[in-house]
Amino acid sequence: MPPSRLDPDQYRWIHVFDDSSPLYTVDHEQTVLGYDRDAGTFDMILRFKGNGGHCNRHRHVTTTTVLVLEGEQHLTDLLPGGETRQKVRRAGEHHLTPGDVHPHMERGGQDGALIFYGHHTTDGRMYELLDDDLNVVHTVTLGEMIETWENA
Repeated sequence: MPPSRLDPDQYRWIHVFDDSSPLYTVDHEQTVLGYDRDAGTFDMILRFKGNGGHCNRHRHVTTTTVLVLEGEQHLTDLLPGGETRQKVRRAGEHHLTPGDVHPHMERGGQDGALIFYGHHTTDGRMYELLDDDLNVVHTVTLGEMIETWENA
């Protein structure tokens, strides 16, 4: 069987950009594959360029499935006391988390990345956004993600 390849051009993408933090720049695109409010599921793909752009600093508070479709996912776990731990997931690698203990930063590798995320929530919460001092400033919900997608 020939290998399958996802065609990103078949999807509508939303560009997310924010350079307000002096520590990192948010710069990626996202598309929504589907969602079910009643079941609490939300499937999406993030596309990172190879420019070092991140998604917002966050901590997953629900079960999340991650599959790297193309490129590399670079993660920096933000540990207590200011320590960090680096991880790299390559194309084809899968990860399932019931929720993160520590917040993290993530971006694509040198050649960017295409990453699938499947969110499964029982209470509507998906992840917490944190400021530069690692204080929770907002909890992103399933409803917000759906509204953002539908209004884009």
